[in-house]
Amino acid sequence: MSHVGVPRGTVRKRRSLALLTAGVLTIPALAGCSSDSEETSRGVPQDIAPAARDRVADGSTVNWAVDAMPTTLNAFQADADSATTRITGALLPTLFPMDATGQPKLNPDYLESAKIIEREPKQVVLYKLNQQAVWSDGREIGAPDFVAQWRALSGKDSAFWTARNSGYERIQKIERGADDLQVRVTFAKPYADWRSLFSPLYPKEVTGSPDTFNDGARTTLKNTAGPFQLKSVSKAKGTVTLTRNPRWWGDKAKLDTLVFRAVAPKDRTKALADGTVHVTDVDSTTANRIALALRDGNNGGQPLTHGPGADLTPAAALRSWALANGSDEEQAEIARAAREKTRKAVAAYGAEQKALRSYAVRKSLEPAYTQLALNGESGPLADDRVRRAVARALDRQELAETVLKPLGLPAKPLGSHLALAGQPGYKDGSGALGDQNTEEAQALLADAGWTRGGAAEKPKDTKAGSEAEKKDEKEDGEKKGTDKAEDKDEKKTDKTEADTDADKKTEDADKKTEDKEEKAGDQDKEEKKSDQAATGSDDSAASRAEGLYIVGQDNKPGARPAQGLDAASSSVLSPSHTAAVQSLALLRQASAVSGDTSAADTAAKVTAQDKQSGGAPGAYAPMGTAAPAPASVNGPLGKDGKTLTLRFVLPSGPGSQSLRGVGERIATMLEKIGIGTEITKVPDESYFKDHIASGDYDLALYSWPATAYPATDGRPIYAKPEPATDGSLLVEQNYTRVGTDHIDQLFDQAVAELDEKAARELMKQADARIWAAAGSIPLFQRPQLVAVDKKLANVGAFGFAAPRYQDIGFTDRQAAGSPADRKK
Repeated sequence: MSHVGVPRGTVRKRRSLALLTAGVLTIPALAGCSSDSEETSRGVPQDIAPAARDRVADGSTVNWAVDAMPTTLNAFQADADSATTRITGALLPTLFPMDATGQPKLNPDYLESAKIIEREPKQVVLYKLNQQAVWSDGREIGAPDFVAQWRALSGKDSAFWTARNSGYERIQKIERGADDLQVRVTFAKPYADWRSLFSPLYPKEVTGSPDTFNDGARTTLKNTAGPFQLKSVSKAKGTVTLTRNPRWWGDKAKLDTLVFRAVAPKDRTKALADGTVHVTDVDSTTANRIALALRDGNNGGQPLTHGPGADLTPAAALRSWALANGSDEEQAEIARAAREKTRKAVAAYGAEQKALRSYAVRKSLEPAYTQLALNGESGPLADDRVRRAVARALDRQELAETVLKPLGLPAKPLGSHLALAGQPGYKDGSGALGDQNTEEAQALLADAGWTRGGAAEKPKDTKAGSEAEKKDEKEDGEKKGTDKAEDKDEKKTDKTEADTDADKKTEDADKKTEDKEEKAGDQDKEEKKSDQAATGSDDSAASRAEGLYIVGQDNKPGARPAQGLDAASSSVLSPSHTAAVQSLALLRQASAVSGDTSAADTAAKVTAQDKQSGGAPGAYAPMGTAAPAPASVNGPLGKDGKTLTLRFVLPSGPGSQSLRGVGERIATMLEKIGIGTEITKVPDESYFKDHIASGDYDLALYSWPATAYPATDGRPIYAKPEPATDGSLLVEQNYTRVGTDHIDQLFDQAVAELDEKAARELMKQADARIWAAAGSIPLFQRPQLVAVDKKLANVGAFGFAAPRYQDIGFTDRQAAGSPADRKK
């Protein structure tokens, strides 16, 4: 699959620059979040058609599709992407690649051993290199390469244009060990993720000077040390060609040539049918076409029941034939042209389907997860109660099933920000926030001041709302005039539609008042009444006639005592009490995770006011109704004259259909608790740069890749933003702008903790805090669908593991000798 929705420069094995119970507010127990228990989880296995090397033929070429030509071959630069990672993985040393369980595993092709040999007074790691490991120019891999890379990435020399230096800045010195095959690394500060360093390892010829680092390695790598070496880079053809490395000391590569070919996601079905690629990530649409092609291979030559013309009924076909052969020459010519066009489309589609039978779709779960990001910098989502309400409104199980179930993959919501199911230390920490619960979500919103009558209240001197509301405030006078004009025009033309997304959700209420207003006969009065009714104004004549009342303001004209109703049914929500209970419960949960007794002491102090029940001033319901209708019926929530509407930004490209489908389901879930969404679809190429990274959104969907080093790679994603000198925020990769000092402290402790078990417990505590902050809500692990020539072995959906490029090849010797660009 294409990586739309994944930050550029983060599509790699490491993250770098690349949601009940009954009752109003019953907090579920923090199951699985205590520091003395470990959750057993199983990941989805990889699907690569494994075969022993003796069953794989020598020779031939494999064409592997990538999204685009790599802009650089230097993996440590800001514009490195997934193509950079894929290509350098076959060319350069990776000392600790991830295995099938998402753990770093020593690579014996480069290392005999690597371990901590001293902890006091300084941490010292000793690398013993494979004595056969050499660069393609014949020079041994050794300490000079480690030293040059450390100096380039330490951050001390600004002449090196690097995207990250995590871990390298902690190194004090690097020196030769007892012999040339030993490298001794001394750390100034303890570093738990030391295995993340020196991967990929570049030769000193690249990292030894700013010029070669910044520019020399962008388009070529003259010196490599992998099973393949770089032969050519052709921007005109869109290819990067690798050939066997004659100096490779490990298992000989089965393929003669490995070609990485730039193929846009929308062109991959045709590329497969034409035989120009053998391996490519695909979306569910292409995967379904391959499945149909395999099914239809046994249909005895019967016409296809799908594709162009498949939905043509016998009656329509007869009508088309009659027109094509009729006496009206003009109509006949048009009909014949349409029939010919359909015939060609059917033939082309059939030929493609026949060619697609040569492929299989190998599927697993990608080492990346999709999250809902909530921008907490300003607007309604700056209030943690609103963020928690959004999270509690989501049925994450439904969202996971929407994406994964149709593909035959396990559909289970992800429970951690810092590990995926199957990785060591994975623990479902979502209990720190709570499961989906509409009543609790509504209570949180009411406590934050968002009520159904709030949109009609006189605005106060408060901060702006969502990103969409900021624009409203900037052009307030013009906006009001436009809204009135549109509202008036709609009543004349179509009373079943509204001029904004918020009006659509209040459509039923508008219809009731419009029917009464039409009888007034006075156009000016009708316009005024309809405008008031559309915003839920509590002093409108329509409101009084309808018998609406305001909870907490029962003396309003038109109101009557709620006789015969008990207290529970006459009040909409009990926000003060319920939100206080949830806040206290969150404090208790956090203290249970972290062992911080101060949080527990605070939670124990429940005041008399917290225990009081009562309605929320500003919440309304129809006169005589025992209980309020759902928020989606009575309209969106509001406060200070503003409706609660969040701007939901989604990518618009053809490869993002699934993401947009998830976004639309989320919008429906939020509507049920009275939150409106304004969905904005933007081009894929500007999605991150112009919206996510710049903070121009309220809600967004994007993905983060998995990591074996959460203490290092997770910190910039969840670090508390710091104010810059110009008044802006330094967010690193925390595009939600939500963070706390305590979360930062837990990351800092974990990255310096050399005991792996203790470090994992600290990461579980950090994850619980991240859940409670509700800045990002993990939804599901992304599906991984890879179309592969059926005769290829040891390639496909790798899951967590890094590919072993030297083992990839054809199991059929005739296929191994076939041309790369075969035409089917």
